[in-house]
Amino acid sequence: MVKLKIVDSKTSSHPIRLGVNIDHIATLRNARGGQDPDPVRAAHIAAKSGADSITVHLREDRRHINDRDLERLKDEVTLPLNMEMACTYEMVEIAKVIAPSAVCLVPEKREELTTEGGLDLVTHGDRLIRMVEELKSLGIMVTGFIDPNIEQIEVAKEIELDSVELHTGVYCDGSEKVKKQELAKIRKSALLATEYGLKCHAGHGLNFDNVVAIAQIMEISELNIGHFLICDAVFSGLGSSVSHMSAVIKEARSSLI
Repeated sequence: MVKLKIVDSKTSSHPIRLGVNIDHIATLRNARGGQDPDPVRAAHIAAKSGADSITVHLREDRRHINDRDLERLKDEVTLPLNMEMACTYEMVEIAKVIAPSAVCLVPEKREELTTEGGLDLVTHGDRLIRMVEELKSLGIMVTGFIDPNIEQIEVAKEIELDSVELHTGVYCDGSEKVKKQELAKIRKSALLATEYGLKCHAGHGLNFDNVVAIAQIMEISELNIGHFLICDAVFSGLGSSVSHMSAVIKEARSSLI
């Protein structure tokens, strides 16, 4: 593993935060049942290793994180808790009880292995307005996980989301030509989001290599990364994986300042 200079992004006027998604610690636990490995322990390790927040996706079928995990994370972990959730009233009610720091509205299909794309705000915006208002009235920040698309950004502003998280999956998985095209879309969307007063986050499929170009987009203030970090942790340990990712994104950001 390449050694990187650790840069404190808090000293910069353009900080970048790392949200660590610990869902797949729970996936591994659920493969055998029982209590190990414990997602809350993973959150504590991430917190000590450079994570700025903890992200979990409480799916409707509870395939990894479950309701008790969510309760313990809120009660036992001091970092901000970001709850990814489907746009259902069941999830809204759970969020109202747990009161995470933030929720991220995502599309969800039971048959998918992982989130396959962004939430279509253009189609569902009218239905989401009440949910957004209700969550924000409780002091919960509301994000929409969307594809990097100008129309989606415009609707995000109209329904008064606090932030958007740009789906980076196409960029991460594409050919060099597709990466270049998608990176341009992400840059354009991030710029428009901030011009509209929205905070801009990004995530999905990011690793130590492809994250650099995303971290160098100054308008992006937060990256949410999970699956890759848990995979790398099998060989390097979770603390090492999180601290290395934190160093990578901060060094990428500082190189432009």
